[in-house]
Amino acid sequence: MSAVFRIATRLLARLFCLARGALALFGLAAVLAVALPLPPDALEIHAAAATLVRGGTAATRLASGTIVAAAAEPDLSAQERAERAVADYIAKRYRVAEAASTAFVSSAYRSGVEHSLDPLLILAVMAIESRYNPVAESSMGALGLMQIVPKWHQEKLLEHGGEHALLDPEVNIQVGARILREYMGRAGEMEAALQMYNGALDEPTARYAGKVLAEKARLRQFLAAALGEV
Repeated sequence: MSAVFRIATRLLARLFCLARGALALFGLAAVLAVALPLPPDALEIHAAAATLVRGGTAATRLASGTIVAAAAEPDLSAQERAERAVADYIAKRYRVAEAASTAFVSSAYRSGVEHSLDPLLILAVMAIESRYNPVAESSMGALGLMQIVPKWHQEKLLEHGGEHALLDPEVNIQVGARILREYMGRAGEMEAALQMYNGALDEPTARYAGKVLAEKARLRQFLAAALGEV
């Protein structure tokens, strides 16, 4: 029995020594990882990740373990810079997803060209009417971004498939801009057209028009600052 005990004791002692050696090697590796410089590729990846900022002008991609800088995007046109700045302003001020605010701004600029309207006016109407909520619905049945009441504009909705299309932001903006242009033609000036759009042409203080025009002025002021025009 004593011989078996001695053999077992020696085996346990050897296992203990092996385990202690493995732990020592592990600790040494950890110390070296901290003390020694990183390989060049790792440093390059770390530096690129640290300096990559949201909204930068150059894209990066990971290839074969290194960061490869893509070609810088071409210079934006004045309109593209304006649209980007306004979309960013709307996203932050009204807590709208950036993809959505970008789409709304692009649609407003297209509709502005089509109907000879200032796109900032269209965007200001959206801000006051729905705060850029594309599925907004009022107690009077007004729908979407520009709060259009379907029963008053059935003929404008036919080409879009009916009133349900007003929950499509692109359609809502197109139809809203068309209505606004029509009212400006009837009223002859912007304030009265905006009051008509709100169904408050006889309201003596023109409060609705004042709110829209104040929002348009804020957009204009922000845009001028963003583009370095002030």
